[in-house]
Amino acid sequence: MKGPKATSIAHKKIDSEMVKKRKADASARKEKASKKNSGAPKRPSSAFFFFMEEFRKSFKENFPDNKSVSIVGKAGGVKWKEMSESEKAPYVAKATKKKAEYEKAMEEFNSKLNGNGELKPDESGKSSSEVHDENEQEASS
Repeated sequence: MKGPKATSIAHKKIDSEMVKKRKADASARKEKASKKNSGAPKRPSSAFFFFMEEFRKSFKENFPDNKSVSIVGKAGGVKWKEMSESEKAPYVAKATKKKAEYEKAMEEFNSKLNGNGELKPDESGKSSSEVHDENEQEASS
């Protein structure tokens, strides 16, 4: 009985400059990802997600034994595709309203940022915790 034929694989020697470049690229990506400001407003949900909030409730009432998230999602997707534009209108209106609020909040947030993507310091030059500590001391006295 013959087994599979053994083959030799030529291994390429890794270039040290290439490794350094890859590490530098990876650290640059991590740094860029960490620069996202946690104080930024969250993006609003789409019309489909507003629909799914309601759909999940009705689906659970109709099928209380079903615990599968994927089945609920698939059923919601099918229902959404079957809906007419007039049936989708309330969800689209809600989504556009939330999007307008988000854009307004982003404008306010961006106006508070300096050029580096960091929040501008208060006029006093104190951190927010120092300002809060002073306010608490004044209130307690």
